[in-house]
Amino acid sequence: MPQTLYPRGTVKKIVKAHANRPLSKNADILIFLKYALFMQEVLKEAGIASKRSGERGVSARSVRKVREGCLRKFKG
Repeated sequence: MPQTLYPRGTVKKIVKAHANRPLSKNADILIFLKYALFMQEVLKEAGIASKRSGERGVSARSVRKVREGCLRKFKG
């Protein structure tokens, strides 16, 4: 059995608990990929924000600055 990047069963249980709907066979994979793309975007934008403000690395402050914009981009 191939190794997965995340626990598929756990993701399915969490989504089912919040959605109260049945999931298609590979819905958890799509959810995980969307999550990974979102996190990549947050880190990219936070890196840009931190450089603009003269910080050496990505900080919690720079993540908070870009969080709302990234959430709007990825909203349903």
